[in-house]
Amino acid sequence: MPNPTTSQQKALLYGLAAVACWSTVATAFKLTLAELDVFQLVFFSTLTASLTLTGTVAATSGLPSLVKDLKEHWRITLAAGLMNPMLYYVILFQAYDLLPAQVAMSINYTWAIVLSLMAIVFLGQKILAADIGAAVICYGGVFVIATQGNITSFGDVSLAGIGLALLSTVIWAGYWTLNVADKRESLNGLCLNFLLALPLSLLACLLFSDLNVTMKGVGGALYVGLVEMAIAFLLWSRALKLTTNAARVSNLIFLAPFVSLVIINQLLGEPLFVTTFIGLVLIISGLLYQQAMHRRLRA
Repeated sequence: MPNPTTSQQKALLYGLAAVACWSTVATAFKLTLAELDVFQLVFFSTLTASLTLTGTVAATSGLPSLVKDLKEHWRITLAAGLMNPMLYYVILFQAYDLLPAQVAMSINYTWAIVLSLMAIVFLGQKILAADIGAAVICYGGVFVIATQGNITSFGDVSLAGIGLALLSTVIWAGYWTLNVADKRESLNGLCLNFLLALPLSLLACLLFSDLNVTMKGVGGALYVGLVEMAIAFLLWSRALKLTTNAARVSNLIFLAPFVSLVIINQLLGEPLFVTTFIGLVLIISGLLYQQAMHRRLRA
């Protein structure tokens, strides 16, 4: 019989490793977007993730399982692949291209609030006062970050970038709402999504950009595809499978934005705005408040 303590310790280690991966990606996005445009980054990172995930499937459940899942669930594969990675990363990378990394990264964490609101609309879940309160707190944090403390002006922050960052949270939340109806094994499903998006991302790159890239840019795209799109998912999935306390592991994700701010400051040289920290604390507080109230109602 497996030792639950050992299993939980391994789960925490896998979870922390995933958090470490996610903590670096905001910086990786900005560094790579200095070398590649959005469509180049989407294509080369999608190619990297596709190869990594296909290799992982081949080594575990086997490639025939991909064919089986595609035949049985091609409709949801088409819809999910168009949303993630294709549409989501095109919008997200464009937001990062227009905004300071700390601003885009912080806004991205509001996707969980959007997800809860979508569950009310599309899944028929009951709206709670906690959901409304959490949304007010989180979007209050977004407002603080966007205005940099000046409530009469958005200062130097790109409104288009803010809009795209918020839109990316809608796409990401929509993707996870769709996952409720997804009967595919999670690794197979993600792999098929990337394989479907690969030719689409190549076509978009050829139409709106080109394949003339620097080696430094390709290196950045390899990192994004490997770490953000593939390895972090594999580590997080493993953590959730091993854990005996899902809430404890899930809360590790809230470490990532604060570690990310340090990396952004040290590697990108972005001065950290006090308003970013205040806004991020509000966003995380809103999410934690929502979680706590939902757990209390389930108890």
